[in-house]
Amino acid sequence: MDRMRIHGGRSLKGSVKTSGAKNSALKLLFASLLAEGRHTFHNVPELKDVESSAELLGSLNCKVQRKGKTIIVDVKAPDSFEAHYDLVRKMRASILCLGPLLAKYGQAQVSLPGGCAIGSRPINLHLEGMKAMGAEIDLRSGYVHASVPTPSKRLKGTNILFEFATVGGTENIMMAATLAEGVTVIENAAKEPEIVDLANYLKKMGAKIDGAGTSIIRIEGVDKLTPAEHTVIPDRIEAGTLLIAAAIAGGDVTVQDCVPEHPEALILKLREAGFRIETAPTSMRIRSTGGSKCVDVTTAPHPGFPTDLQAQFMALMCVSEGVSVITETVFENRFMHVTELHRLGADITPKSRVAVVRKTRRA
Repeated sequence: MDRMRIHGGRSLKGSVKTSGAKNSALKLLFASLLAEGRHTFHNVPELKDVESSAELLGSLNCKVQRKGKTIIVDVKAPDSFEAHYDLVRKMRASILCLGPLLAKYGQAQVSLPGGCAIGSRPINLHLEGMKAMGAEIDLRSGYVHASVPTPSKRLKGTNILFEFATVGGTENIMMAATLAEGVTVIENAAKEPEIVDLANYLKKMGAKIDGAGTSIIRIEGVDKLTPAEHTVIPDRIEAGTLLIAAAIAGGDVTVQDCVPEHPEALILKLREAGFRIETAPTSMRIRSTGGSKCVDVTTAPHPGFPTDLQAQFMALMCVSEGVSVITETVFENRFMHVTELHRLGADITPKSRVAVVRKTRRA
């Protein structure tokens, strides 16, 4: 699709369902590399990144089948342990095949990842964690060459303290630790719901994990994992985006198939801005009360306000009364949307990681 044409000026009414979480599905697919056999995942979103993940798994001798929202991964021992540049460059999450390959087979060659341009997203914390677990890491020709030199080819459990909470680093080390010898403790771990979802699947496979969703995760390594079946959690960013769309357009919208606790920081800000929101166990309803007001927002790792909802919320502030100060603390280059909002007449003053937003006055 090269173009979408939107006719605005209409309120939104009705209900809409949330898809499965992309940021969970991708990690679950790579977790399948930890156990040979048939893995089944339900509620998998139909996205290009999921297709790229399936293509990468296929290059590692896995057979991947999609049936509607279900993906079946039949894992076999790879003929090659290389995740090639042509595949990895498409998606940053591809680096998450490193931990499973290293833990299961004692070796991996993974191209340095590509992906979005929202700022510096180094993988040094991933690599330092694996070094602490006994892996030998060599960076050359754009690839991470990793191996476990011990006779058993198994990583060793250890204590790992992250300099800052890294979602990908937490996931990579957690997966690697499931087959390591001994106990691994991750301190200053990321707390995102997607990490909890990954931990839940790993436990279905036989892993011993405690503390997922908190800042300290403890993993006791086991000798072997087995395939399992799992349903991907709803996408909290999609659910939040749908709420904000309803807030901008006005009306009465119910977002179904979601977990209201996941975008709680957004719900608090929407209520502060003047919207009425009701929550049920698997749905959220938003209603306009006749005009919204600007509120200040600072992005932060979960459970703070998600950086992935910052652009959408800024658009809402453009049509709300008053002045809003939006502060981006997660990524240093995540105001690229400001230029496009300017083209629509928005009154936004970006200052490094802070943007001042005033209500757009129509000519």
